[in-house]
Amino acid sequence: MTANNSRDDWWKQAVVYQVYPRSFKDVNGDGIGDIAGITEKMNYLKTLGVDAIWLSPFYPSELADGGYDVIDYRNVDPRLGTMDDFDKMVEAGHKAGLKVIVDIVPNHTSNKHRFFQEALQAGRGSKARDRYIFREGRGKNGELPPNDWQSLFGGPAWERVADGQWYLHIFAVEQPDVNWKNPDIHEEFKKTFRFWSDHGVDGFRIDVAHGLAKDLDSEPLEKLGEEFSVQNQESHDGRSPLWDRPEVHDIYKEWRQVFNEYNPPRFAVGEAWVVPEHQHLYASTDELGQVFNFEFAKAGWDVNQMRMAITEGLDSAAHTDGSTSTWVMNNHDIPRSTTRYGLPQVPATDKHQIAKDWLLRDGKTYFENRELGTRRARAAVLMEMGLPGSVYIYQGEELGLFEVPDIPWDRLEDPNAVNTKQAASDKGRDGCRVPLPWVADDEPKPASWDKNFGEGASFGFSSATKADGTPAEAPHLPQPLWFKDFAADKETTDPTSMLTLYRSALKERAELLTATGDHSSLDWLDMGDDVIAYTRPAVYQGSSAMFASVTNFGAAPVALPKGRILLTSAELAADGGLPQDASAWLLLDK
Repeated sequence: MTANNSRDDWWKQAVVYQVYPRSFKDVNGDGIGDIAGITEKMNYLKTLGVDAIWLSPFYPSELADGGYDVIDYRNVDPRLGTMDDFDKMVEAGHKAGLKVIVDIVPNHTSNKHRFFQEALQAGRGSKARDRYIFREGRGKNGELPPNDWQSLFGGPAWERVADGQWYLHIFAVEQPDVNWKNPDIHEEFKKTFRFWSDHGVDGFRIDVAHGLAKDLDSEPLEKLGEEFSVQNQESHDGRSPLWDRPEVHDIYKEWRQVFNEYNPPRFAVGEAWVVPEHQHLYASTDELGQVFNFEFAKAGWDVNQMRMAITEGLDSAAHTDGSTSTWVMNNHDIPRSTTRYGLPQVPATDKHQIAKDWLLRDGKTYFENRELGTRRARAAVLMEMGLPGSVYIYQGEELGLFEVPDIPWDRLEDPNAVNTKQAASDKGRDGCRVPLPWVADDEPKPASWDKNFGEGASFGFSSATKADGTPAEAPHLPQPLWFKDFAADKETTDPTSMLTLYRSALKERAELLTATGDHSSLDWLDMGDDVIAYTRPAVYQGSSAMFASVTNFGAAPVALPKGRILLTSAELAADGGLPQDASAWLLLDK
């Protein structure tokens, strides 16, 4: 067990690795990653140096939204394994000293969930239908949706059922929003938390944590549709009928009572795309305990944006007694940071807009400077990893993978790609969800349908054959041939690789910083407007020390403070200065 995980409040400083199960490792050769594949790679995760793994949804699902359309919250998708496989995976994780976190999706269910099927059969005014958000339509015969809201995945946010009523779906049509004013929904999810806790799960990631509570009755729906949009999720005043409503916190206080039934109490972190000044409400120890700070994930490679992201993350945690900051560069919903930092860093109307435009045109609009993107991502790793609080890593980030922009449209899985059009067109999130490359020598040949992608082998993602001896299926998303250069086995033996940098940084973090138990202290070092530098208390060879992290965004190399250099993201200049787009860790001289 990691030293950090011996504490009941392990999550306050944890490094958490996000596993997207369907793209992590496929043991049975069907082209889809599975639970047994996570078990097989547990030693890789232990060696990486993380404290916990978080599994994106692995529940029975029609995969309308990558598994976030859940049919049964208390089971494993047969394509990914069995409950026995899950229990063995948890046992292997705990044996390796790792905590296990699972994803819970409480804003919506699948339209195949038993509750929704009952709602369709029961009809208007029924108790079953009250579990969801059904409304009458507009027009002479109710043929128009209740208002003109558009879903986040494109198309109307309302869908009509056979008897003429309409249901709300903020996401895909297969993901009807549940009604959190209904007591059955409360009981369903409390039962779900207890089920997974009893199976050894240590914590939960809460999907769309800012969206559960809704107020669609205080004003006519048509008026609400004119004043508010689904797309505007960050509300400062709490007036949005859909997002970040004050009532959502009553739900989380109820959940906290369930979490506290266990010893140690179960942990939760909320995915809440809210303004920074509201983050602390979700992170209260009376509620979830922690919330994602997405400011890093939204920021471009800009010293002021990055400094603001750190400042707001620290300020948010300081407003919450008992919680800590969280730091997120990547996840399954956003373009990979190596690509983001390698594209033009110009102002845009929305976060990741340049990357999204680039993706929409298969990566052919802007020049992706991969060398520069990698250099900046390496610097960002050290800048982030030295900060107090928790760090979340998305699978493949530690390999330095880039976004895959040119997946043929007919092979995409994300509903964004299918449902959006015209000005709202979005190619979706599949570019960061391509199955991982594990073995460089398991190289596929150029595909007959596109020379840039492989077919046959799968860089070790899938076993070579199925149990019956027949060849393995192709990965569910195609892998580009350039993945060979980023295979885990190749990077393991390369002292200059991104994987080596991650392993080194996580080892130093655990020994120097996490070991202090201090998860909040930070002092800024003033080294000029183009430098982000800070210090933190550290432990070195059993004695107290002072750790410093320095990141240079400026064109000219900067002189480092006097001390022992521990790690750098790039080679230092000839005079020992830290060059542009580079970070250094050091122990300061006393």
